[in-house]
Amino acid sequence: MIVAVHQPQYLPWLGYFDKIRRADMFCYLDSVQYKKNDWQNRNRIKTSQGWQWLTVPVRFKYPEKISEVKINPTVKWRQKHLQALVTNYRRAPFFDQYIEIFEQIYSEDWELVSELNICFIERLKAVLGLGAKKAIRSSQLDLSEDPTDRLIDICSAANADIYLSGQDGIKYMDLERFKANGVQVVVQDYRHPVYPQMFAGFESHMSVVDLLFNCGPKSLAIIKEGNSE
Repeated sequence: MIVAVHQPQYLPWLGYFDKIRRADMFCYLDSVQYKKNDWQNRNRIKTSQGWQWLTVPVRFKYPEKISEVKINPTVKWRQKHLQALVTNYRRAPFFDQYIEIFEQIYSEDWELVSELNICFIERLKAVLGLGAKKAIRSSQLDLSEDPTDRLIDICSAANADIYLSGQDGIKYMDLERFKANGVQVVVQDYRHPVYPQMFAGFESHMSVVDLLFNCGPKSLAIIKEGNSE
């Protein structure tokens, strides 16, 4: 059993979904402290002028956990984000096939940024062909506060004997403690693939929505291309 763990991000990049693809169980790490100016409330799309941020406005009070952070209801961000997708992708080959997902989610009121992110990820999982992948939330588990022990606890809860780590994970994890608990650590070595995009040039590390609108049903196969497994 392979488990992967990651904070719930807003419209994540390709490597995020590669983690989901390779894991038997994916854990949304929503019980850790929210990071300001990170990927929990923003991501990038490609435009004719390069790339631009799509940022969800939040009201963050240190040291709130990701699951506690609320969206700022005074800012009209939903229509702005939808219009950005329409403006920049309406001529993309698969725009008409997928825009309804975004219209529906942006039509709803959202209080918590983590709930918005998880909803988007689960819907995007489904259209990518990863809908059968199981998911849990760390906030629903009884976990240690220690970074390494927390991950080991998640592996134990999922009955996993392999932990799929991101490349930065080995910088803070105690690998010997994983080994002592019968868990093998495998590091994701994701190399971003090149695929057809709107506008001139190729912009790497965009939100997965860029891939989806441009490549449609081939998106999952393209995500797989970036993996060195």
